[in-house]
Amino acid sequence: MAKIVLGIGTSHSPQLSVPGDLWDTYAERDKRNPGLYRIPDGKHVTYEELLDEPHPGIEKQLTSEVFQARHEANQAGISKLAEVMEKANPDVIVMFGDDQSEVFSADFMPAMCVFWGDTVPFSRRSFGNRDAAMEAIDGYYSRPEKEYPVHAKLGKHIIESLSTDDFDIMHARTIGEGKSISHAFGFVWNRLMGDKITQTVPIHINTYFSPNQPTPLRSWELGQSVRKAVESWDNDLRVAVLGSGGFSHFVVDEEIDQNCIKALEGKNTKAIGALPLERLQSGTSEVRNWFAAAGAAEELDMHMVDYVPCYRSVAGTGCAMGFAYWS
Repeated sequence: MAKIVLGIGTSHSPQLSVPGDLWDTYAERDKRNPGLYRIPDGKHVTYEELLDEPHPGIEKQLTSEVFQARHEANQAGISKLAEVMEKANPDVIVMFGDDQSEVFSADFMPAMCVFWGDTVPFSRRSFGNRDAAMEAIDGYYSRPEKEYPVHAKLGKHIIESLSTDDFDIMHARTIGEGKSISHAFGFVWNRLMGDKITQTVPIHINTYFSPNQPTPLRSWELGQSVRKAVESWDNDLRVAVLGSGGFSHFVVDEEIDQNCIKALEGKNTKAIGALPLERLQSGTSEVRNWFAAAGAAEELDMHMVDYVPCYRSVAGTGCAMGFAYWS
């Protein structure tokens, strides 16, 4: 019987690979970001409208010293998760991540999809005009287009098991000519695995795009069902599960982040089900991937490595980073 031996939760923001002295460049792009919303009502707003909201003490969050300290904390979090993964040495990693128009589009977006081809391609995204920050994240998308190994047999078994467990799951063996699988998965290959590339089963969750986003509780239940699939497989494999994405962005919302972390640590399905969906929009929505990983790793204990709220503008925009593992 296969067994889940490790769970990992990690942010995957490109900002993780940008040194603190370039975070101002991201703040400039926030001024044009259509994915900003107001806390706590979830109303979509412009950057200028965000400026009209109170942000007490925000200036203290925006010094070069704070930027650098938080950049270093992020690197320490990534290093810790890479160390934990290397030590656990799983045979395969089941990864939960979201797609941002890399494979699917707003006109064709499955709620959940398991990839089970023998390999899956990942390459750098095209950013168009490149500024200093874009050049700095070459380490994040460091490798040219490459095919990464997928455990197709386990992927097929998970699809079949989910289907009999009342999940109407989409499956994909290929992703289309010229396309790359989501950076949510690419981050894991590039920043956590290092030179040792482990077989994976990538599972897409539509966290971003209405109208068919799974709720946090449904994401947790997906993880539970994946665990059942793994444990029912007649193969002596050591499996890790991983949730890639989050926490709050592109407006930092420390309160909702802490509520999510508390629910995850307590395995509190009532609290998970009560999370306000209007505050889980845009990049903040990616915490659903963590809930899926946590549901799969439900029988393990959660260890929160760090939570790093990376503000980058006077409007409160930025990206809150999180790093955790279950063992």
